[in-house]
Amino acid sequence: MEFWRLLHSSLTLLILVTSSCKGHIKTGSSLKMDQALLTFYNQLTEEVQVFYTSDYCYKCLYQHLATVKPNNNNASVIISTKFTLTVQVSSQTRNETLCRWIQTYEEGGHYSVRIHMTEVSTNPSCTPTVNKTPNNPYLPLVVAALLLAIVALLFVVIPYIYRRRCTSTFIRTICCQDSSYSVDNDIALDSETPHNTSKAKPTRLLSLDAFRGFALTVMVFVNYGGGGYWFFQHAPWNGLTVADLVMPWFVFIIGTSVVLAFRSMQRKGVSRLQLLRKITWRTVVLLMLGFCFLNYSPRDGLLSWSWLRIPGVLQRLGFTYFVLSLLQTFWGQKEIPLRVHHWWNPVQDVFLYWPQWLIIILLEALWLCITFLMPVPNCPTGYLGAGGIGDNSLYPNCTGGAAGYIDRWMFGDNMFRYPTCKELYKTTQPFDPEGVLGTINSIVIGFLGMQAGKIIIFYKKMNIHILCRFLVWAVLLGISAAILSKCTRDGGFIPVNKNLWSLSFVLCMGCFSFLLLGAMYFVIDIKGWWAGQPFVYPGMNSIFVYVGHSLLGFYFPFSWEMRFQESHWEFLLQSLWGSSLWVLIAYLLYRKKFFLKI
Repeated sequence: MEFWRLLHSSLTLLILVTSSCKGHIKTGSSLKMDQALLTFYNQLTEEVQVFYTSDYCYKCLYQHLATVKPNNNNASVIISTKFTLTVQVSSQTRNETLCRWIQTYEEGGHYSVRIHMTEVSTNPSCTPTVNKTPNNPYLPLVVAALLLAIVALLFVVIPYIYRRRCTSTFIRTICCQDSSYSVDNDIALDSETPHNTSKAKPTRLLSLDAFRGFALTVMVFVNYGGGGYWFFQHAPWNGLTVADLVMPWFVFIIGTSVVLAFRSMQRKGVSRLQLLRKITWRTVVLLMLGFCFLNYSPRDGLLSWSWLRIPGVLQRLGFTYFVLSLLQTFWGQKEIPLRVHHWWNPVQDVFLYWPQWLIIILLEALWLCITFLMPVPNCPTGYLGAGGIGDNSLYPNCTGGAAGYIDRWMFGDNMFRYPTCKELYKTTQPFDPEGVLGTINSIVIGFLGMQAGKIIIFYKKMNIHILCRFLVWAVLLGISAAILSKCTRDGGFIPVNKNLWSLSFVLCMGCFSFLLLGAMYFVIDIKGWWAGQPFVYPGMNSIFVYVGHSLLGFYFPFSWEMRFQESHWEFLLQSLWGSSLWVLIAYLLYRKKFFLKI
């Protein structure tokens, strides 16, 4: 018994020693994704301190990494391999920095740094060595990309062969979308055949469904973890990743759908009062759905009072839809006249709706005034930083500036408590990326989507004009975003920031949205090279897929407890598997003609 007690005490002491200052001294097998082992060997006669900072952390203070005792002692630490690190070794005795280097460490690698005196100099030197070759973290992604490319090729080639041979009605039913069948008239364009007095079927723009479904599928993939890759997760603060693109795309296509839907209902003679009832009902349902499923927990039931959060994705989508619909109801029910010789004919789809533009400009002016002029206690006016250790730790409690202050004043702690900046910037304040102030710019990007819908209506059957105007809008928005951000991540007038939904972020996302929608419109609706599968299926049942994956996505069979956490293989498999299952469910619902509408 004494032996086991002594062994237990020794192991406890060893764990306490090896867990200090991030210094989890572990073997290579214990390294997880995006981690590497870094060992420091101190051959000096004095103790040294090791500090680090990440290049993605703007003006951040150096953080303590390890303390290395003198006389051939060593210390090992686990470091993150997501971003490039700046590491410096300092001597408290000399009160100076002995050496500093910038390096991007790679996953699973074992690195060492020898701190020693050189023969040719009286100053200490740091000599790096790679003890174990790191893994290739992108190999799973390459394999998955090749498999998806093969599947995509089959989706294109097989339907083409069967369409050419016309031998299988079953395959043609699955693969050849009938563009004359409209599942949801909310985003349909009425067929205009002047010599046909019979009731024509509406023509559905498959590119809209494919756009929406593509954004939703990527959103589901991202919410499942994106394979553990940092670029499939939201940026810590400023900058863009793949995860930051999907929600703005979704908001953009909401605006496009609003214009096309209201155009269809206008031609059917739906009154303004009926439109207002429908708008209000949809908004209330979206808000309630978002509030309930966001705060659901198996322990507390429908509403988790221990983790109550008021802002959310569906809440923002619902409010954005409400404002855009009001704009279209009161100031959008106009036919655009085609005046060939009028001087403002090239931009009459803008001038004719000047009340809408005036409201949007006023909203954006409101965002700018609040963001840059509103005084925030103990924070500089116009602050756009993450707070915490950023900006030399001068404003640790100013996360989000005016946007964060307004949300904390309105919601208190009933908001997102683990913002993307928390880990890197060491922030302590809650911050919600779906907060109040960002919703203004959500409306703006939705309004840009409305402009895309007006272009489609005005230039119907004039495909070159549609594509050219999409390209012009993309160029104008892209140049504006580049000017505001100065083509840098952190150094612009208004950095591109998804957490704040900054103006430069909205302009940048508007640019990408016009380009992506134009490309899909060309490939799907003009050339017919692709029918939008499989993305059209979740695009037709977007509410069902989004709510379903949010409620059930982290239960089997959509996900499971991972066994192999050393690499991205299983994590990526789980993310792709869960996303694919929801696409399959959307396809089966499409086959059953089931479409969830509110």
